[in-house]
Amino acid sequence: MISRRDYLRLCVAVGAGSVLAPSRLWANEKSTALITRPIPSSGEPLPVVGLGSSATFSSVAGSDDVQALKQVFTAMVDRGGSVFDTAPSYGASEAVAGKIVSDLGIRDKVFWATKLNVAGYGGGAADVARAKAQIEASFKAIDKPVIDLIQVHNLGDLPTQLPLLKALRDEKRIRYMGVTTTFPRQYEYLEKVMRNEPLDFIGVDYAIDNRVMEERILPLAADRGIAVLVYAPFGRTRLWSLVKGHDVPDWAGELDIRSWGQFFLKFVLSHPAVTCATPATSRPKNMVDNMGAAFGELPDAAMRKRMAEYIQSL
Repeated sequence: MISRRDYLRLCVAVGAGSVLAPSRLWANEKSTALITRPIPSSGEPLPVVGLGSSATFSSVAGSDDVQALKQVFTAMVDRGGSVFDTAPSYGASEAVAGKIVSDLGIRDKVFWATKLNVAGYGGGAADVARAKAQIEASFKAIDKPVIDLIQVHNLGDLPTQLPLLKALRDEKRIRYMGVTTTFPRQYEYLEKVMRNEPLDFIGVDYAIDNRVMEERILPLAADRGIAVLVYAPFGRTRLWSLVKGHDVPDWAGELDIRSWGQFFLKFVLSHPAVTCATPATSRPKNMVDNMGAAFGELPDAAMRKRMAEYIQSL
């Protein structure tokens, strides 16, 4: 088993300087089928690993040089990935990503998931107008007549914003609608919304060291037929700090795991209620590595327990 750093270095070396390294580096030849999960409300399959656009992606999007982000998109799409998660609040991410997918000619290969986050909590005409304006700005950014998914960001002002998404879905301007939160104080409210609203998706935080979602939210999503996007599967930077100086255990090779990133992702993806994880990155080699988790075996219950206990022991 090699470290994530050495593995990524190998990807670049074998690729002769390109991010498009051969698939055998990140999946056994016997297990090269891309893992997908169906969206419960439609049955449409989605690749289980996608791309988020907060954090470092957002920082690079706001710079003068976005070439690396073009390579990130290429690395994802060339490996069968499609899900891109963004939000108007992520700085320049949405607008820059819209231009990138247009320039690369991959607009129709990307499952575009954005958010609505004009939360005035007043419900007045001004709030509705601002929300509609933000939605139209998202349509302009992607330059498509239909957006795949819009979610209300962090459960903001649902009485104002959720009806707008319902109307857009009815008009077939968006294909799916949902809500998100990564705030523990909102989990109880999220459950209520999941029980009472016709959601296609939720977006939540979930990681091998952050398993609160397993208690109620993920089982409820399965029961209600709601797709789940996982944010922060690396605990943002928390898990990287935890495993610094530690090698990936040899037994992880049983699951075609080549790096810590794949270790963390495969744990998250092995929960049957999870549809797709969207870690953010601005580095093509990390996108290559992340996509490796969408191939090969996923852990069963016994292996999940072993993985979680190993992380707890560090």
